[in-house]
Amino acid sequence: MNTLIVEKEKLKNNIEKIKEIASRSGKDDKGNPLKIIAVVKANGYGLGIVEFTKILIENGITSFAVSTKEEAMILRKAGIKEEILMLSASCDENELNELIEKNIILTLSSKEDAEIIEKIGKKLDKKIKVHLKIDTEFGRYGLIYSEKEKIVETLKDLKHIQIEGTYTHFSISFYDEKYTKLQFERFIDVIEVLKMNEIETGILHVCNSSAFLKYPYMHLNAVRIGSAFLGRISFKNEIKLNKIAYLESEITEIKELPKKFNIGYSNSYRTKKQTKIAIIPCGYMQGFNVKAEDDLFRIVDKLRIIKNDIKKLLKKEALYVHINNEKYRVLGRVGAYHIIIDITGKKVEIRQ
Repeated sequence: MNTLIVEKEKLKNNIEKIKEIASRSGKDDKGNPLKIIAVVKANGYGLGIVEFTKILIENGITSFAVSTKEEAMILRKAGIKEEILMLSASCDENELNELIEKNIILTLSSKEDAEIIEKIGKKLDKKIKVHLKIDTEFGRYGLIYSEKEKIVETLKDLKHIQIEGTYTHFSISFYDEKYTKLQFERFIDVIEVLKMNEIETGILHVCNSSAFLKYPYMHLNAVRIGSAFLGRISFKNEIKLNKIAYLESEITEIKELPKKFNIGYSNSYRTKKQTKIAIIPCGYMQGFNVKAEDDLFRIVDKLRIIKNDIKKLLKKEALYVHINNEKYRVLGRVGAYHIIIDITGKKVEIRQ
């Protein structure tokens, strides 16, 4: 009933724009160009993890990152042979063995990770590929940046682990350069300590989509790009990335509502006259009217969202859907699975 239509040419255009920006970073001290690691987690951001990955490969992307073992296995089962990094850490020996068997690069995030991966490597008599994760105050996976002696102690005697990369995760790069810069500096401090102790760091990557676009000086050796491929970023889109998809749905019910009749949660809309409405089985669970900038937690952002809701209620701003290239206004609040539109005076029918 609901179908996501992906416009592949717009996606390809976004990929080319991102590759062009990456090319401006020049080459690192080893002569290597900036590497793009495509993040295809969450079922390829809803596009289909296999389909999305194959389009990226067709357009020159050769390195990928996922969040779960299941995502990694889906890609390998689909015949994806390219490099895959799992961004989540694990201490589960069975899970790690499955990942290693499929040549998935692991994230090493703690002393416990190091011990179990080293144990597996010794048993297999091989070096296990990992990327080292540094927690620069995100509070999730990673060795804590301030515990440098502990980091060195954890890593210095590993014989069966090959560190192919080191990275961190920015928490607020979409609008706060000061704090992002602080995280960046913490990361670089750790890298310097590792190098002083002759511990391999591999390629360095800190930038997600937002940081990649906003802070070129943080590009280092590689960048992790996910939402930018979709044209979904939380700030002004100055490079004109395309929104690459739209949602098709159907009308499931049509009826007449009397004058002064409430519509939607919180009685957010009341009819001024007899109104003909259509119900469409599509809401915020399908992503309708969900905006990247709403995923912020500053007071100013919440006030902005409330202000926008009030404007909509006062009819100064409205949501619309398109039926046969004509706009129809959404009435009331967007529900989880439904919206209601005004079709008064229009010839709109339920498709049989």
